[in-house]
Amino acid sequence: MARRLTAFSKLLITLLIVGAIFFGVQWFLNNTDAGQDLQNQTDNVTQNDSNTSNTTTSSEREDRDKNSDIIKVGVVTWGGYAGGQYYNEGFKANRNSRFYKDYGFQVEFKILDDFEASRAAFKNDDVNLLWATIDAFPTEVGALKPYDPVVVFQADWSRGGDAIVARRGINRVKDLKGKKIAVAELTPSHSFLIWLLEAGGLTTKDVDIVFQANAIDAAEIFKSGQVDAAVVWSPDDEACVQAVPGARVLESSKSASNIIADIFMAKREWVDANQTKVRQLYEGWMKGAAEINSSDSNKKKAARILADNFAGFTVDDTYKAINNVRLTTHGDNLNFFGLDKSYNGVSGNTLYSRMAQTYKDLGYIDGNVPNWRLISYPQIVESTKGLAGSQHAAEKSKTFTKITADEGKGKEAIASKQVSIRFRTGEFRLDENAKYIIDREFVEIAKAFGNKRIRIEGNTDSTGSRASNVSLSQKRASSVRDYLVNEHNMPFNRFIVVGNGPDKPVASNDTDNGRAQNRRTDFELVAD
Repeated sequence: MARRLTAFSKLLITLLIVGAIFFGVQWFLNNTDAGQDLQNQTDNVTQNDSNTSNTTTSSEREDRDKNSDIIKVGVVTWGGYAGGQYYNEGFKANRNSRFYKDYGFQVEFKILDDFEASRAAFKNDDVNLLWATIDAFPTEVGALKPYDPVVVFQADWSRGGDAIVARRGINRVKDLKGKKIAVAELTPSHSFLIWLLEAGGLTTKDVDIVFQANAIDAAEIFKSGQVDAAVVWSPDDEACVQAVPGARVLESSKSASNIIADIFMAKREWVDANQTKVRQLYEGWMKGAAEINSSDSNKKKAARILADNFAGFTVDDTYKAINNVRLTTHGDNLNFFGLDKSYNGVSGNTLYSRMAQTYKDLGYIDGNVPNWRLISYPQIVESTKGLAGSQHAAEKSKTFTKITADEGKGKEAIASKQVSIRFRTGEFRLDENAKYIIDREFVEIAKAFGNKRIRIEGNTDSTGSRASNVSLSQKRASSVRDYLVNEHNMPFNRFIVVGNGPDKPVASNDTDNGRAQNRRTDFELVAD
């Protein structure tokens, strides 16, 4: 015969059911997108009720806002800040943010696409951290001197987000000579153009630059047919190619991989007063970046967050935007700030110092530019100890497959730079002066365009037999390759070595000056 439950048993079962429902609801709210959306809606309703309450005065609301524990970050419509926005579960300050759950403070991302407005917000403390690119930072750091800005961390490398589009008939950088190029002045686009021209043996004096207010305007003037080329931001590169018959992307930061670096700056006084919070912000941001880098589902989640906040962008657009950058990790930041002494790639100091001199030479900077040591704040990155494992490691160099010289000869060259390296007659080994010339004229370009193959072509004058000159030029080109591999740790398979002998003169072999010009080494960036 069945036994009836006692009153205590009924109570116990009731408590178990209530407990299961409670913990089930908690799990749903904290571990599902729908649950977190519901919490956000509840928070917003509560906040709106508070804002409209007759018992809260305007003065009280202002005091509450001043005392709120929110870090405000100024950004632009760009995929490179996704690590922080993903970790924050959106752009608005909210209690579902992992910054709030893990560290106890909230974060708000403010989109400030207008450059002047963004700098005004920084000066007025409307934002605590603000985006910049380290290549263009030397041009504005002087005007910001009263606010004592410092570089706190790197967020990304542009990897396709910046590109130069060109009309039909422009296939190499040298084809830009004498052409009209639209570019936003003193922006990452300007820096990109300067680097690309130098890689092709040109300068800004060799082209007709048509300055624009921003990269969007540069794209529009190209599509209207008023210029021959333009430096634009993705996805405007695709739009330009589609709008102008025969147009092409001449080059992008996908291969010019270490030129445009997004960083965040802050006032030194604020960082000094908030070192723990800034370190925790950085730590969470890097965790977010690592998770996106290692999981496509996380990347798609980040893309949804960006699409919800970027006007006119679809999830597909923002997914591509994230793919057009390298979200930097903690290991990348150690390299950027020179904290890993074994790293010899492109660092923040390298880019900042080079572009400071470049922009000074072009007349854009008056007076002295502060030394890197005075504007960098490596303490935040250096003091972060909890980010270990492969997901937080620095990006590895691109792996190049081995190809034969014959295969390499046929590859299209985008840019070619001639460097005159003096060899004694009949010799092929590099002396110290030759090494100095290579370091000065080419090494930084090779590192900046780290995803491009390099073809090294040795050339001689016509003195002696052709066969001996071809062999000699091959050995000379090989010596240059071996120096770059052994001294600068560049991948051996990245190089294509060609000995032209006397077959490609650039001047007459009938004069001493002409023969000297023909004894040269050509460095070419070629498609992989």
